[in-house]
Amino acid sequence: MADTNPRTGGTDDQPVADRVNNRSQRPTSAAFRRFMTQQWGGQSAPLERDPVADHTPARRARLSEQFPGERLVLPAGSLMTRSNDTDYRFRPHSAFAHLTGLGIDREPDAVLVLHPRDDGGHDPVLYVRPMAGRDTEEFFADSRYGEFWVGARPSLADLAELTGIPVEHLDRLADALAKDAGVGGVRLRIVRGADDAVTALVETVRAEDERTAEQIAADDDVLTEAVSELRLVKDEWEIEQLRAAVAATVAGFERVVRELPRAVAHRRGERVIEAVFDGHAREEGNTVGYETIAASGEHATTLHWIRNDGAVHAGDLLLLDAGVEAESLYTADVTRTLPIDGEFTQVQRRVYQAVLDAADAAFAAAVPGARFRDVHAAAMEVIAHRLEEWGLLPGTAEEALDPEGQYHRRWMVHGTSHHLGLDVHDCAQAKRELYLDGVLEPGMVFTIEPGLYFKADDLAVPEEYRGIGVRIEDDVLITPDGNENLSADLPRRPDDVEAWMRTLRA
Repeated sequence: MADTNPRTGGTDDQPVADRVNNRSQRPTSAAFRRFMTQQWGGQSAPLERDPVADHTPARRARLSEQFPGERLVLPAGSLMTRSNDTDYRFRPHSAFAHLTGLGIDREPDAVLVLHPRDDGGHDPVLYVRPMAGRDTEEFFADSRYGEFWVGARPSLADLAELTGIPVEHLDRLADALAKDAGVGGVRLRIVRGADDAVTALVETVRAEDERTAEQIAADDDVLTEAVSELRLVKDEWEIEQLRAAVAATVAGFERVVRELPRAVAHRRGERVIEAVFDGHAREEGNTVGYETIAASGEHATTLHWIRNDGAVHAGDLLLLDAGVEAESLYTADVTRTLPIDGEFTQVQRRVYQAVLDAADAAFAAAVPGARFRDVHAAAMEVIAHRLEEWGLLPGTAEEALDPEGQYHRRWMVHGTSHHLGLDVHDCAQAKRELYLDGVLEPGMVFTIEPGLYFKADDLAVPEEYRGIGVRIEDDVLITPDGNENLSADLPRRPDDVEAWMRTLRA
């Protein structure tokens, strides 16, 4: 039944999906439309080639080698609804960003397609939704894509110049995907989960594919795995971006320390800390690379505490796990555990030093030729023996380190390291033998982040430890002769932390 309209006494047959604009009173007259198309000056200067465009062809070539004769579809993704008719800021899929060099919010709905050539290689084409002309209603009436609402988008020529990739209108994507497809024709693979609409389009093209649905899904998974593994070793441009992200993150930590007195005075001091760092990330980069963890006191024993609504008290520790994401979308991921009033208590220092020693052992193990899992094992060796010294294990450290024991993991349930790059947990879809069991080589970037977390209600530890959570996390680059701590400008040793805080708060 149609709704009764209380103003007219009649019924309102407008579909519910169309009522989102009921709040607007946009003119609809022909005169208004004509006037909106007139008297506009010239638009901004064309974009220039981005330096990353010199690095993306090699990335695409490495992917191409793995899938000769197949068409590879890599969507950027679409705008995601936050609530009702408002969207989140757009952030492209990491595989798309890696292979095109495009970041921030220029290209919602774009799709990179690698079209197969007869010689086994591929030709890249970028399909995008270009900015509508000012003689169209989209310009002023479309609140999701219109230039008047969300700003100008690049033209096809702009994006071709920026990326070094041939660019075509998104309207041509369907025909391009269907070319030479069908039974016995060109097979398609797509990175699933990036864009449901593009995936549905690919499925339509593959309707006559001789493979089963299970085989198709498995083949798509191989592509998703491959684009993740491409990022295990970073090129020189990526390392520059990570250095910049880390440098901005270090500056953000300094700003937080200066604002600690204000956080202590506020009823939700953790929220003050979050706001300081997140605001800094927006000023100096794109945004934060993940939700900031500003965990004070017992909250530091919750690994991913992002509620950040607690008070900050003198005498407690602040575990700040935060990272600036650069405009290129490469992110830092750094953690420091800081005494809120500037000095560690004896017990806090004891726990902190144990975690630091574990981190140092992990650094010593992080060298070319070692396995990724060796880094974690080195940290756990220290953690287990320190807990044994404190009398907290139900047996010996050796019994705890045995795969059938693992008692020490009660107080550190997470891993010591994860790869870092476009994603804070980068390369997550890589095969186990290339990730956990992988051999370290120059150009790999990952975190080292051991911790100890004694919850306030943990009756397995003496009362003096309860409520203390400590994590120290640095971003590490494997070099030909060892490693480099990219975040070394943030003090790590307890005396250095205290001196650093005194200087910043002077």
